[in-house]
Amino acid sequence: MNHIAPNPSISLSPRAKTAQRVIVLGNEKGGSGKSTTAMHIVVALLGRGFSVGVIDLDARQGTLSRYVENREAYVRRNGLNLPLPKLHKVMRSKLPVRSDGEMQETAALEAAVGELSDCDYLVIDTPGSDNFLSRLGHTLADVLITPMNDSFVDLDMLGRIDPEAREILGPSTYSQMVWEQRQKRARQGGRPIDWIVMRNRLAHLDARNKRQIEHLLAKLSRRVQFRLAPGFGERVIFRELFPQGLTLLDLRETGPSLTLSHVAARQEVRELLRAIGLPDQKAGESLSV
Repeated sequence: MNHIAPNPSISLSPRAKTAQRVIVLGNEKGGSGKSTTAMHIVVALLGRGFSVGVIDLDARQGTLSRYVENREAYVRRNGLNLPLPKLHKVMRSKLPVRSDGEMQETAALEAAVGELSDCDYLVIDTPGSDNFLSRLGHTLADVLITPMNDSFVDLDMLGRIDPEAREILGPSTYSQMVWEQRQKRARQGGRPIDWIVMRNRLAHLDARNKRQIEHLLAKLSRRVQFRLAPGFGERVIFRELFPQGLTLLDLRETGPSLTLSHVAARQEVRELLRAIGLPDQKAGESLSV
């Protein structure tokens, strides 16, 4: 994984600052459930009466964009009255000169934030790689959520592990990058980033492995300053809902009766939302999620 040094001469201009709450989904490893997590947060906020803007900085992969677009198409086909977010995609620059590309990406992200300035919340999905656009997105985060599969492979993204003693040797590349963006945000006068790591695809077996990862994460959380939150189990329902753009929070209005597995999965979603600390509802709105 290439480590890209930050360019201190380029940052979001003051007009791109926002009073909105910004939730960023980020890590540097694919397949951790970032887009699924992001969409459930989006739908939860919409259901609580908030307007939500979605910025997809991983537009080439575009999983979150397709999730939102699938939802829009499903609503149109079925004449449903489901709430929808506003979507904006930001592509990486193809300019050959690095400084020019960074300026172009900065301007594109500023434009996206500006176009979504009327939204109560912004939810930003970042690429699963270390690049300038991803770093720029991280500096906007009021809340940074890092989903990780419950494995030592994913744990290595956050911290270097002694393979014999199973102890933390130090922060890894991604943790270092988050620290750098925290410092950059502080220099710009931004609020501290609330970093939350959630353990996804929790296995129902191999309790010893789970305990070891939990122990190491607890140590690492104190060292690099993040909070731990419960994630989602490995359930087929999360993948089945993607083509319709639906989440577990939509099922009572659009789908058949919930199975016990669906109920358990939705409880996982609710526990995550509580851990993040999302407000129950917007002032003057009735609670529907």
